[in-house]
Amino acid sequence: MVPMSGFDNPRETWDARFAGADYHFGTAPNAFVAAAEHRLPRGASVLCVADGEGRNSVWLAQRGHAVTAFDIAPQGVAKAARLAAERGVAVELSVADILRWPWDERAYDAVVAIFIQFLPPASRSAVFAGLRAAVRPGGLVLLQGYRPEQVDYGTGGPPRREHMYTAAWLRQEFAGWEILQLAEHDSEIEEGRGHRGRSALVDLVARRPAAG
Repeated sequence: MVPMSGFDNPRETWDARFAGADYHFGTAPNAFVAAAEHRLPRGASVLCVADGEGRNSVWLAQRGHAVTAFDIAPQGVAKAARLAAERGVAVELSVADILRWPWDERAYDAVVAIFIQFLPPASRSAVFAGLRAAVRPGGLVLLQGYRPEQVDYGTGGPPRREHMYTAAWLRQEFAGWEILQLAEHDSEIEEGRGHRGRSALVDLVARRPAAG
């Protein structure tokens, strides 16, 4: 198996990042997720991929959606469970490796993938095929990631340009899907101590064809 993000022990690495009392990426939802949530049907079934300490999954559950989320780090998942309990919502949480997630086991109205830049190119295509497979016909993928220019900013993500996305690459990965939003932009973000400052971003909202 190709190591994620170049870490020899990705679970231990993320556990260490999530071990503190604070939330590494904060508890507020990602701004792109909050802005795109209106596209989801009421009470949508949503899968949050590698959701860390639960900031996006818990917020989506607060919005009335039926949310499943997973992360490789037990510390992160435990904090997500605590955050859900504090907010009075239920999220179906699992400790799981993104490379072994059973993508086709259940079809969701939406799959949310935010800053999964830990994936090296050798693993990325299989995971993106999984993201697409997990969405029911007519459902959505909501994805935000970093562009290669992010390495120059150094405000989040691994210092590896090959791990980043471009709009052209995402359009190729979602060929045959309806692209509802695809935008490259530089924006100031503040997400805990993990992501802070000027960032080179790309946003995608793609709808799976109703017949496929």
